[in-house]
Amino acid sequence: METIATVLKEKGPTVYQLPPTATVMQAVEAMCAAKVGSVLVVQERRPVGIFTERDLMTRVILARRDPENTTLAEVMTREVVCVEESTTTTAAMALMTERRVRHLPVVDGGKVVGLVSIGDLVRRQTTMQSYEIRMLTNYIMGSYPG
Repeated sequence: METIATVLKEKGPTVYQLPPTATVMQAVEAMCAAKVGSVLVVQERRPVGIFTERDLMTRVILARRDPENTTLAEVMTREVVCVEESTTTTAAMALMTERRVRHLPVVDGGKVVGLVSIGDLVRRQTTMQSYEIRMLTNYIMGSYPG
C-alpha cells in the first residue's frame, strides 16, 4: 500500500507555516505568494491550528474583521486533523472525506514534518492507476515483460 511518506518524498517537505501571533493579512500574503490554500499555524514545531481560505471567508470577511489587526489565533481552525508518514494514502483520503478537510499535516512525534492536500493524494492515486492500466494493457497485448 502507498503511504504518506511516499507522497511527501515525491512532493517535498515544504510546509507553509506561521505562528499564532501572525496577522490574517500576513497569512493571506504568504498563501498568495506560495499559491496555496492554507497555512499551518505552528508553535514550537507543533501544529496548533490551520488557517484556510474557508476560515478567511467565514471568520474574517463575513465577520467583518480587520485582516491587519486580527491574529491567526483568533480565527484559525483549532482542531487540526493530522496523520503520520506511515498512514496509507487510502486511509488519509478516507479521513479527509470523513472530516471534510482538504489539508493534513504530517507529524512525527507530534512535530510537523510535512503537509499533504487532497490534490496531492488525488494526483498520486491517478499516477498509480495510470501505471496499473498501462501494465494490464501490456499484459493483455502480450508485451508484458514477466
